[in-house]
Amino acid sequence: KTTQKQISFWQAITFWHSIWKPELRLHKPLIYTQNCTHKETEVKVWSGRAAFLLGLPALSCLGYAAYRKVQSSAVVCALDRGEVLEQADYLYSCAETEKLYQLLVQYKDSNDAEFLWRLARASRDLSLLPNIEAGRKKQLTFEAFEYAKKALEKDDLCSAAHKWYGVCLSDVGDYEGVKVKIGNSYIIRDHLERAIELNPKDATSIHILGYWCFAFAELPWYQRKVAAVIFSSPPESTYEEALAFFLKAEEVDPNFYSKNLLMLGKTYLAMKDKEKALLWLTKTKEYPAHTLEDKEVHKEAVDLLKKLG
Repeated sequence: KTTQKQISFWQAITFWHSIWKPELRLHKPLIYTQNCTHKETEVKVWSGRAAFLLGLPALSCLGYAAYRKVQSSAVVCALDRGEVLEQADYLYSCAETEKLYQLLVQYKDSNDAEFLWRLARASRDLSLLPNIEAGRKKQLTFEAFEYAKKALEKDDLCSAAHKWYGVCLSDVGDYEGVKVKIGNSYIIRDHLERAIELNPKDATSIHILGYWCFAFAELPWYQRKVAAVIFSSPPESTYEEALAFFLKAEEVDPNFYSKNLLMLGKTYLAMKDKEKALLWLTKTKEYPAHTLEDKEVHKEAVDLLKKLG
């Protein structure tokens, strides 16, 4: 019989499921420069609840023209690899999930990791749309994992392949039971660490790894006992370890994500450092709220600040 403690523990160890669930995910309005003179275009990328501000290479004028073509065509026929990847990245930045999937699924038999990890991400994003039927959602979830797995097989030095393998492995765990999900948490961490090793400037992966640490650090002793029954050696971490990752993410890309600011405040609170907790919670409160998640984060920061007096 499932106990309340078991339910509580299960909610805790599936933290990655909560941070990657879909909500209103567009971080801020798209900023796009058509004159093609800037080295970097600022775009706000949809990626589940963890919607991150990423700097993507500016599109060429040809890329922009190609995107205009996409708007009137369900499937895009590109001339070469570079153009396809450029179109894919632009569609992703614009949250054109279905068009992106239709573009990339044409390359499902490719041996190119760059196509495959993007297809894994697109399949996963499509599975998270609210209008997707349950059976189709499950199918897309497992397809996403297979594409990520194949991407990793084709290029195990690809940081994004490791990241999305970890994310998709977590997703399929939702269909495979509690023990498998807990066991997979070790593998997920390994792949996030490898993704960071290959791309130390990826603030997204660093943040997620910090959240992984925080979730297991805050488990109370009785939930650890339950975990030990379900799984002989449950994952463990500390607030100090979580803090190091959150700070590193902020160092790599300052103010890239409101949730990272909030987690810094909460981690310092857990470590009983009120002064630093106030600093980061105040920064969270002042962060521009452009998405539903930003607004939720803002509210939580305000509530915590009130409690701190």
